[in-house]
Order: sequence, then structure tokens, then C-alpha cells
Amino acid sequence: MREYIIKRLLLMIPTLLGVSILVFSLIRLLPGDAVTAMLLEVSYVTPEDIERIREQLGLNVPFFEQYSKWILGIITLDWGESLWTGQPVLPSLVDAFYVTGELVIAATFFAIILALPLGIISAIRQDKAIDYVARLFAIGGISLPNFWLAIMVILIGSVYFNYLPPIGYVPPWEDPWANFQQFLFPAVVLGYGLSATKARMLRNTMLEVLRQDYVRTAYSKGLRERVVIIRHVLKNAFIPVLTLWGVSFARLMGGTVIIEVIFALPGVGRFMYESILERDYPVVQGGTMFLASVMVMTNLVVDLCYAWLDPRIRYN
Repeated sequence: MREYIIKRLLLMIPTLLGVSILVFSLIRLLPGDAVTAMLLEVSYVTPEDIERIREQLGLNVPFFEQYSKWILGIITLDWGESLWTGQPVLPSLVDAFYVTGELVIAATFFAIILALPLGIISAIRQDKAIDYVARLFAIGGISLPNFWLAIMVILIGSVYFNYLPPIGYVPPWEDPWANFQQFLFPAVVLGYGLSATKARMLRNTMLEVLRQDYVRTAYSKGLRERVVIIRHVLKNAFIPVLTLWGVSFARLMGGTVIIEVIFALPGVGRFMYESILERDYPVVQGGTMFLASVMVMTNLVVDLCYAWLDPRIRYN
């Protein structure tokens, strides 16, 4: 297991390096440059002003030198400063990530407590009424976009129940009830699609496991259905589902952008969205690298959990 962990950690280095090169290059390949984009709304600028700003941003040096300076700052945790607020990029991203992390954890928790019972009941009661209800639920979660659900939740809550979630962000240690109200609707909207895909996949994998010979042997020995499901079926059926949690986490992180904008949550998604609109390139570069690092670490944790559940992975 130790060798497997070391191997996975070493594979993170070229992954993050490739992401950094891609992010840095794509921003430089945009039409014009950062200075031109920043000065689009300025009525009059002189060539001297443009050159001065380019020098301040370090855009007057060759590409490789720009990248070397930026990646060295990433390694030494000096991610630069926002062009608009002057605040350091990394502390601002960390502060925003507290909000996004809480939202993702809440959405994941909602998805788990909904997907597990639905997937299990749907599998063991195949082609029964509850199975059709669960499948309809899953189709809805897969088909309906998050932004539409978020708008409908706000619209229905305000028109029919005269209720809107609190605006802004209150940490849970200051006011747990207000924090719960702020994250209830966003977590439900964000977690609905995840719960639908996980419930559907868990149902399919459980149906495959239920047809295995060792499951029939367990039933023939007189074991109760609950014991067979928990001890023999659920663990083996859950392994393929677990492998998709890394991909699901990336989907959740991407979904937080529109959810945070609609529900006015000051998370990383909204921070990045506003930075793109303001053409705050140090924040866009740093935020993309930050999210990529979080996703790579999440995939590492998922792989380690997978290797722990199925030891064959460590030796392959």
C-alpha cells in the first residue's frame, strides 16, 4: 500500500505541471492581452500608459520567463495580487473555498442519504412500484439542469410560500440556523443530480452482484436478506460507484459557479465568475490552478479508498 501511495503522489506532479502550462498558455492565447482587455472601457490611454501597465504585470518579458516566474510563485505560495482589489490571490481563494467546500460537502451528504436507500430498494425490488418511482426520480435528476432547478426553487419559494433564503454568508459557528437556511436550497439543488446518477448506478451494479453465485449461496444458507445485502452485496456493488466520486466532485465544483451566483454565496465559483468578468487574470490563473489541485487531491483520496476496498488495484 505504501508503494501505491508513493506512486500516486508522484503522478500528481506531471498532472499539475501540465495543468499549469495549459492554464498559463490559454490565457496568453486569448485575442489581445491582459492590458488590452483591462483598458477596453477606458476612454483614452496613451502608449506610455499601456507599456507601464505591461511592465507592472510582467508582460514585457518572454513567455518562458513569465511562466517560470509564475510557477515559482505557485510553488512558494506567492500567487500574486488581484488587479482590481490588490488583495493576495491565495488567501482570497482559501476564504472563498470555505464557502464552496461547505456547499459541496452539504450537497454530497444530501446525495448520499438519498442515493443509497433509493439505489438499494430499487435493486432489491426490481420492476416494482418503488423501482419505477426511483427510476423516474433518477431521470429527472439527470435531465434537469442545475440553473433551472435553482431558479424554480427561488421562484416557488418566493411566490407560493413568501420565503427567500438569506442573502450573503454567515459562518456556522456564528449562527448555525442562518447558515443552515443559506445552504439548504443550494445543497438540495446541487446534490439532486448527483444523487440521481449514483442511485441509478448503484441499482445497476447491485443487480449484477445479486446474480452472482456467492449471493445465491448466501441465500441458500438461510441468511436474512438484510445480512446478505449489507455483508455480501453492498460492498462489492459500491466499489464501481466509488470510482466515480472523483468525477462527481469535479462536476460539483463546476456546478457551484451558477449555484453560487444565483444564491449569492461568496464561494470560489462566484469569485472566479466575477474575476472573469473583470478580466482579473491573476485570480483566474490562480483560481484555476487552485481548483485543479483540489480535484487532483480528491481523485487521490478516491483512488486510495478504492485500493483499500479492492486490494487487487494496488498490484495492478
